Amino acid sequence: MRPCATVAAGVAVTLLTSTWGCAEQVQPQVTPSRADPTPDPAEGRGGDRPPASPVAPARRAPSAPAAEAPLRATLPSGRSVSIAAVGTTADGLLDVPDDIRVAGWWRGGSRLGDPFGSVLVAAHVDSTTQGLGPFAELLTATAGARIRVQSRTLSRTYVMRSRRLVPQGDLADEAWIFDVSGEARLTLVTCAPPYDAARGGYQNLAVVTALPVDPP
Repeated sequence: MRPCATVAAGVAVTLLTSTWGCAEQVQPQVTPSRADPTPDPAEGRGGDRPPASPVAPARRAPSAPAAEAPLRATLPSGRSVSIAAVGTTADGLLDVPDDIRVAGWWRGGSRLGDPFGSVLVAAHVDSTTQGLGPFAELLTATAGARIRVQSRTLSRTYVMRSRRLVPQGDLADEAWIFDVSGEARLTLVTCAPPYDAARGGYQNLAVVTALPVDPP
């Protein structure tokens, strides 16, 4: 798999800081990250191998409803995206599904229904063989857009608060993307322009932060 995101274990046990890299490809008309065409939407992909350093799971409040792994997201356009739980590979890569129609939820982060922390979901947004994927719309999404996330028994609506472009390789200072503490939030991540083949591909990440507007 050519990863959208390369993840290294963080220096703190409660978060993951990372460097995300995109595969070298021909620059498309819209230039988010690319994936190889080996779809595997099954939940639990990239499974049980832990990151290089221990990462504490999100804390659970005793009074909170049972939290669950997210299974599906409805993006602002109304397009639905399946979500598979992912871990990290032996090389420290976040094992994002190759299928551009499937996003990967980092199982070390918060879950749907947790009262705090980042529910981190990442996806490739295009492919040389599959074309543009659903996450391409994140490159033009604006504050106020709504995203619905569902699990087996829960459903929650989030309102987009911001979209930030983060340079590749600068995530040591962006711990909020992975942090399992702080306000409950949804964090959607994909690669973003500009594209520079000589420098390894896409040079930025688009990071969308959205806040819940209803209880799970």
